[in-house]
Amino acid sequence: MKMKIILAKKIESVVAELAVAANLFLRKDVLAALKKAYLRERNLRAKKILKAVIDNAVYAKKEKLAICQDTGLPIVFLEIGQDVHIQGALNAAVNRGIESGYKKAFLRKSIVKDPLLRGASGFSPCLIHIDIVAGNKLKITVLPKGFGCENKSQLKMLKPTADIREIKDFIIRSVKDAGPDACPPYIIGVGIGGTADYAGVLAKKALLRKISSRNSKLEKELLRQINKTGIGPMGLGGINTALAVHLKTFPTHIAGLPVSVNISCHALRSATKVL
Repeated sequence: MKMKIILAKKIESVVAELAVAANLFLRKDVLAALKKAYLRERNLRAKKILKAVIDNAVYAKKEKLAICQDTGLPIVFLEIGQDVHIQGALNAAVNRGIESGYKKAFLRKSIVKDPLLRGASGFSPCLIHIDIVAGNKLKITVLPKGFGCENKSQLKMLKPTADIREIKDFIIRSVKDAGPDACPPYIIGVGIGGTADYAGVLAKKALLRKISSRNSKLEKELLRQINKTGIGPMGLGGINTALAVHLKTFPTHIAGLPVSVNISCHALRSATKVL
């Protein structure tokens, strides 16, 4: 396969474009799921909230405003083909792109450079995850992760003898612990396997899957049980605590079973482009 050369300047431009799109335009699959939830909801207070959430996404797109005031900590996923040659500094280009996009769209500065001293906030650095894949293309995804829901993340290092029931109990308990605090209805990403840190990355990647994609038996069962908790949209009850549960797995060590739960609020935002 012929080597493809991609300039860092081009990557910077695309990242800026995606940063704006992700924050202003709710994903089509998420909006469609919210509309379906509205139609099947019978709790009047929950139904009213779902209507407000849908209207918010519509107005944000129309007026080119941020879907949520918390424009998140941007996470950038790069799938780089092994036959791609990038000319220029990749990490610097991605961070410049994030800064450019966030400034252009008048998005909030949410990142403190020192987690202990805190201090003034800025637009960067973002988090960058890189996977080397076959081919000569570069796939770029920007996922702005708000911290109302990020703060509800949970990790459990289960014993390797743990059965499915224990895994399900932990995932459902994580949602119950979040309660209404992370702005449901949720999309729940679950990473199983790898190491403690990699399970968290898997859970984030699970959020990138389209809600309309085919679900496993376990995902369907988890969604049913979570929606029986009665938390509902913004904690007002009803049958729509979550819109989807997505699992992503990876091989792990014989002595462990890491399970990470990463919750997204109803405004699950991401945008992707392939070069």
